[in-house]
Amino acid sequence: MTRIFRILPLFVALFLLSAVASVSTGWAAEQKNLILATTTSTQDSGLLDVLIPIFEKQTGYFVKTISVGSGQAMKMGEKGEADVLLVHSPDAEKKFVAEGFGVNRKLVMHNDFIVLGPANDPARIRGAKTAADALKNIAKTNALWLSRGDNSGTHAKEKGLFKAAGINPEGQKWFQQTGLGMGETLNVAAEKKGYLLADRGTYLALNKKAHLGLEIMVQGEPKLLNIYHVIEVNPAKWPKVNSAGARAFADFMVSRKTQDIISTFGKKEFGSPLFFPDAGKKPDSLGL
Repeated sequence: MTRIFRILPLFVALFLLSAVASVSTGWAAEQKNLILATTTSTQDSGLLDVLIPIFEKQTGYFVKTISVGSGQAMKMGEKGEADVLLVHSPDAEKKFVAEGFGVNRKLVMHNDFIVLGPANDPARIRGAKTAADALKNIAKTNALWLSRGDNSGTHAKEKGLFKAAGINPEGQKWFQQTGLGMGETLNVAAEKKGYLLADRGTYLALNKKAHLGLEIMVQGEPKLLNIYHVIEVNPAKWPKVNSAGARAFADFMVSRKTQDIISTFGKKEFGSPLFFPDAGKKPDSLGL
């Protein structure tokens, strides 16, 4: 009996050490997981399929990518359900940071939005000088318009363009909302032979995989610029977020090596890159 009582403290000590080690190991593993909430265009274009493996190999972090619209990504950030965001809705992003949900917002890259439509162009908008002119013709001719309707960066841009054209499309028979991401909305527009606003990168990537039958009608207008930022979720508001991982990802996205990859991504397949690197540029150089 005496021998048992002598050994018991040793067993207790070993048990406690094992428990502490288990908790520490679990915490370390948890801290190596990183939740990235991002817009569908970065996923659908294939860019993240290239960048994420490089980041994971360099840093040891494991990235869980949640591809949603920019609005939904920021909602996740507001609830502390993501560690870092890669989004393209500048006005909403500024509000997100101003309200204390995000920190260290950094300019990453841009591409542009384009107005697409069926080859027969029933609204006769091909080559219109502005998106506003095109939207007015679409409304006038009751030509089908497909909207994502998902509070994404693309949806926010679309609403701004309709407002600038003096058109309220809500409730109109020619205006249909899909509630889907960019790739899926492109597929719906192709099937229904409708018009829509899309980012160039996703359109080119999907059109190469399966010819959509949609053609570029309007492009090149300054208002159609599509700008991406990376934002860390504020650890002061959500202490459990992986702030170290978020910072590592943000630094990775604006690093010279990553910016070089972005500058050439898609060039071989499409003749020009799908995105253009912007890290270190002044916001006003892009009209922000």
